[in-house]
Amino acid sequence: MTVENQVTGKINKGFLVLIGIGENDTTYIADKMIKKLIGLRIFEDENGKTNLALKDVGGELLLVSQFTLMADVSHGNRPSFTDAGSPQKANELYEYIVEQCRTMVDVTETGKFGADMKVDLLNDGPFTIIMDSDVIVKK
Repeated sequence: MTVENQVTGKINKGFLVLIGIGENDTTYIADKMIKKLIGLRIFEDENGKTNLALKDVGGELLLVSQFTLMADVSHGNRPSFTDAGSPQKANELYEYIVEQCRTMVDVTETGKFGADMKVDLLNDGPFTIIMDSDVIVKK
């Protein structure tokens, strides 16, 4: 990942996590989402079954704040971002998520909050998962 032509984060095997933070999101919700993320068993074991989690394979994290995930496109053709957290709230919660992940995953890299980032991804495998806090946390 680059910001202004400088690499700000780079990982090997692991997860690229695009994080959209809503106005109603909290540290409680973030903790639930982090626990689910870290525990996902989507890496293959010795029998080819998706049975291993990030820690089991020495996996790494690249965390990227991505407010555009909060876009509402249900009306018209211009996305609305009224459900996105304010920049201050989103940055605080993003930093909290990064801090918590760093206590659990040895290599946790980040983008730069609010920056125009260039993200390269080599998607190695069948998994692209959307984790929605409304589903995971059941508010």
